[in-house]
Amino acid sequence: MTEHLLNAELWHWLAFGGLVAALLLLDMLCFHRRAHAPSVWESAGWSAFWVGLGLLFGGVVWWWGYATRGSSQAGMTYFTGFIVEKSLSLDNLLVFAMVFSTFRTHRKYQYTVLFWGVLGAIFLRLAMILAGVAMVRRFEVLLMVLGGFLIYSGFRLWIVPPAGIDPERSLLVRLARRLLPVTRQEHGRRFFAREDGCWSVTPLFLVLLVVESMDVLFAVDSVPAILGITQDAFIVFTSNVFAILGLRALYFMLVGVMDRFSRLRYGLSAVLIFIGGKMIAEFWLARRPHPLRLPDGVSLAVICGLLAISMAASLRTAHRGEEGGR
Repeated sequence: MTEHLLNAELWHWLAFGGLVAALLLLDMLCFHRRAHAPSVWESAGWSAFWVGLGLLFGGVVWWWGYATRGSSQAGMTYFTGFIVEKSLSLDNLLVFAMVFSTFRTHRKYQYTVLFWGVLGAIFLRLAMILAGVAMVRRFEVLLMVLGGFLIYSGFRLWIVPPAGIDPERSLLVRLARRLLPVTRQEHGRRFFAREDGCWSVTPLFLVLLVVESMDVLFAVDSVPAILGITQDAFIVFTSNVFAILGLRALYFMLVGVMDRFSRLRYGLSAVLIFIGGKMIAEFWLARRPHPLRLPDGVSLAVICGLLAISMAASLRTAHRGEEGGR
C-alpha cells in the first residue's frame, strides 16, 4: 500500500522550497508591493498564472516518472491530487469573505492577510503531510480510519450545509484580546504597531489568526483526502502547495459570484466519499493473493466527472433563479 513514486531526495525538497520561496518573494515584494484592491480581471490573470504553474510542474512530475520508472502514474497522481485540493479550497473562499466582513477588513489589505495565511498554511500542511505519511507507512490500518473519516465528512457535507461562524466570538480571538494588547486604531496592512510607547497587535493581526485557524480545519479534510490518492510525500506536498498558492487570486476573482456555485458542495462531498471508499477497498484488495488497485486514470476521471456535474448543476440552478427573478 505504501508508495514511493518519485523517490525524491533531500535536494529535491530543498529545490522545491527555494522555488516556492522565490515565487512568494516576487509576489509580495514586486507584483503586490503596494496595497490595493485587485480587480476581477487582474485576479483572473493571476489565477491563470498560478494554475498554469501548477500544471507545468505536473508536467515535470510526469516526465520525472517516465524518466525513472517508465510510467505515467506519478504524473497522473499529481494531477489528481492537484484537482482535489484545488476543488476543496473553493470552500475556503466563503469563510474568508465572512471573516473579512466581520472584521470590516478593507479590501486592499485582504491580500496581505491571505499572503501570510498561505505562508502559514504551507508550513502547516508540510508538518501534517510528513506526519500523516510516516504514520500510514508505519500503521497501514490507518488508511481504514482515514477512509472512514472521509466518508463521514462527505456525508456530513452532503446533508448539513457548512455552518456560519462568528470569528469575533471564537476562542482564539477572545484569548488574543485578553492576552495581547490590541491597538484601538487601524494601521494599514501592519500587524504590529506602537501606541502610547508600547508595541501592540493590530486588528489585522486578529484577522490573520482567524484565517490561520480556519486553515487548520480545512486541512483536516484535505490532507486525508490526498493521502487517499497517494502516500508519496513529495507528490502530496507539491500538489497541495500549488493548489493553495493561487488561492488569493481565486478569492478576489470568485468571491462576488460564489453564490452561483450552490451545488458545488454536493460534488465535493461525493469526491470525499469516493476517495474514502477507494482507500478502504484498496486496503483490503491489497491483501489478496493478486492485489488489485483502481487505475489512477479512472480515479482522475471519476473525480473530474463528479466536480463537473456539480458545477453544471450549480450554473443551471443559478440561471433558473435569474430567469425566475425577471
